[in-house]
Amino acid sequence: MTDDCDPTYGKVDRILELLTKSKSLHILMVLDRSDSPLRFTEIKSLVDASSTTVSRRIKELEDNRLIVRRMNPESPQNNLYALSNDGRDLSPIMQRLFDWAEEWKD
Repeated sequence: MTDDCDPTYGKVDRILELLTKSKSLHILMVLDRSDSPLRFTEIKSLVDASSTTVSRRIKELEDNRLIVRRMNPESPQNNLYALSNDGRDLSPIMQRLFDWAEEWKD
């Protein structure tokens, strides 16, 4: 019998570590529920966090291909952020987690 760890467990650990950082999941849920891409200031306001925290989380989520940054044609200095395809794939899992948390009796 082999004691090798399934590499998928490591991937799950890595994504859970990212999602449990302050405001990561909240940013993803805000983007998921938005009808259109959002500006940084809109995300910051909706998640009620400091610019530093939002900036760090957006960069981490972008680096992990869960969100994408697009240039705003109306204001090129203001980027727009939206869920990537991978982020949209994660959406039902995030929603189920929120649903479960509402039902959970702690």
